[in-house]
Amino acid sequence: MNRLKLTPRLWIILPAMACIFILLIIFGLILFKQKIKDIPPVINEPPRSEAYNIKLENRGIAYSKTGNNQNLSDILAPYISAGLIDKIANSTADIFDVRKMHSGNAYARITANDSTHRLLYFIYEISSIEFVVYDFCDSLKVYRDKKKVKVAVKTASGQISGSLWRTFESLDLNISLALDISEVFAWTVDFYGLQNGDSFKVIYEEMYVDGRMIGIDKILSAYFHTGTRDYYAFLWEGKGKKAYFDENGQSLQRSFLKAPLRFSRISSRFTGSRMHPILRIARPHFGVDYAAPSGTPVEALGEGKVTEAGWKGGYGRFIAIRHNSVYATSYAHLSGYAKNISPGVHVSQGQVIGYVGSSGLSTGPHLDFRVYRNGSPIDPLHLESPPSEPVPASFMPQYKTLVSRYKPQLDAIKL
Repeated sequence: MNRLKLTPRLWIILPAMACIFILLIIFGLILFKQKIKDIPPVINEPPRSEAYNIKLENRGIAYSKTGNNQNLSDILAPYISAGLIDKIANSTADIFDVRKMHSGNAYARITANDSTHRLLYFIYEISSIEFVVYDFCDSLKVYRDKKKVKVAVKTASGQISGSLWRTFESLDLNISLALDISEVFAWTVDFYGLQNGDSFKVIYEEMYVDGRMIGIDKILSAYFHTGTRDYYAFLWEGKGKKAYFDENGQSLQRSFLKAPLRFSRISSRFTGSRMHPILRIARPHFGVDYAAPSGTPVEALGEGKVTEAGWKGGYGRFIAIRHNSVYATSYAHLSGYAKNISPGVHVSQGQVIGYVGSSGLSTGPHLDFRVYRNGSPIDPLHLESPPSEPVPASFMPQYKTLVSRYKPQLDAIKL
């Protein structure tokens, strides 16, 4: 064949082959990077004399994390026999079920610091504090243990801007602390009615493990200013129980929560005349509507017995609770009910009974919440609830000492 006739074809074939070659190289690099990514990272830790409450003298330790779809057999196969791994899985599940290992959790191998490098211990971290130890030094021993936790006392303060949640985010404070504060003052502060300029101060304990902060332990004392009122809270622990009381020893816990769900907004208030958004007629609205995402947990305002749980016309999925001979509450437009919620069931204060939805005559996800006193509807936002038992008189001297310690510290915290 004439060589000159082949040349145009080569101009087409050669660039095409080059493109295919380049694509193969790129594809290979992607696979290589993915493979590298799937290898559990080795965590470099500074030398220690002890780890997991085990002495490290003449022993080496290596840290890592469980990879995706990695199990105990994958990790230990290079170090111990298949029979021993099988024994761990079958005979120690009552201490820790190896099927519950999670991707990303840390583990460590402690080995003999000699020519054998024999595996002496395998440790899997169940949580930030708790871990399980597999001791191979002699016969197999398996036990749970906990890391040493150090506690540091911290303070925080701020002025409300928008909501408690947004304020904590803007101040770069731990959101868990916001949740804890909302629980401390759940019976006294309306967190849905906060105004810009309201303020808080708090003294609390943070937990540290291996020099790393792992969470909030507890609030020792706190202050909240909203509207024209000041609220103090002090933690009192006695007889194995702990609760929060004000500066006079009165319990902050009430017979009812301030609201049946957290961190939402009021979209409609108690009124004698409101234009119904669907029926387009003016009629009373004897409740408060809390707008919240569908699925938001709804809590029982107080202890009581469920009297209704089912579909109720325009209210959709509906729950009613009788708290005592005077008070009752209802919860409407739910998306569903919590487990075991049915008429006749007893519920406790703060127990999740259902979830926000838009069932019945509703234009969007919200909770229609109502309170009845002696059978007549009252404004839930004006509900006055009697306090629980105060600090016992026999303990008041000790409690006053506690208050005199923490109140000046709270007052001294700058906003």
